[in-house]
Amino acid sequence: MKKLLQDAIKERPLLGDGAMGTQLMFAGLEQGNCGEAWNLTHPERVLAIQRRYAEAGSECIISNTFGGSRIMLNRHSQSGRVVEINKAGVEIARQAFGSREGYVLGDIGPFGGLLEPFGDFTESQVRSAFEEQAGALVDGGADAIIIETQTSLEELLIGIEAAQTAGAKCIIGSMAYDVTLDGSTFRTMMGIEPERAAAFMEEHGAHIVALNCGTGMEMQRARDAVIRYKSVTSLPVMVQPNAGKPRLENMKVIYDETPEQMVQGLIPLLEADANLVGACCGSTPEHIRAFRKVIDEFLELKGIEVMGGQRESQAL
Repeated sequence: MKKLLQDAIKERPLLGDGAMGTQLMFAGLEQGNCGEAWNLTHPERVLAIQRRYAEAGSECIISNTFGGSRIMLNRHSQSGRVVEINKAGVEIARQAFGSREGYVLGDIGPFGGLLEPFGDFTESQVRSAFEEQAGALVDGGADAIIIETQTSLEELLIGIEAAQTAGAKCIIGSMAYDVTLDGSTFRTMMGIEPERAAAFMEEHGAHIVALNCGTGMEMQRARDAVIRYKSVTSLPVMVQPNAGKPRLENMKVIYDETPEQMVQGLIPLLEADANLVGACCGSTPEHIRAFRKVIDEFLELKGIEVMGGQRESQAL
């Protein structure tokens, strides 16, 4: 029987996947269109992307459902297909592993607005949207729910509680931090420090605390976040740093940190006891392949069983 994700990553670090949005655009998705709808209209293209991550050595793949809530899908006239899109997203990610066992993380991204009194959405509207999405992801067979790219504790809590209502066996809360202008620290857009976020997530029943994306959140800063998380919680930590800083080229956002450059920060992350490592904006299957090689070497030095890019792990 496959172990729960939160238990498996306590035994050895697992490897996640990389960016999805940029890969969808490389596959033909036009800027501003609904990538989540591709789970139904172009499943073969989504599968091809996620299969490349699996072949590169990913042990955890995030479903293509970042904008899969009713609120987000409504902006693309797709709100009537919430359940279909999310269940298909889980199924495609599972198919990417082929005969190999792996973990599918059902993705819930921000609802894309502000809660009252600062915005137009009520807590009830967001809760209903997240519960619907989380229910579809769990019913579709997701091993975990990740509530990601969060900047406020209010929205994060709604996501955690929605995952609990859906019966998720593993809940991951992932914050998006921005490095301050003076470079002295990092916090979310809503001013949340990592220590406060980690303590909050543990208090409210998350199983894994995480970070992804954000401005300036590269490998070194991700290591700092791991240390700060672990100073206040015993929960395992997941990190997904960006592949360098973004720049605009020919009206396209480019992340130019190569796999060789990015992977240089991986050993410090592992030595800081990061439990699940993937990558976010700008990363590719080649970044993940480079991560796989370094993680395998790190585990061999520690005398821990190596997963290997294409080998089935007995630890799973």
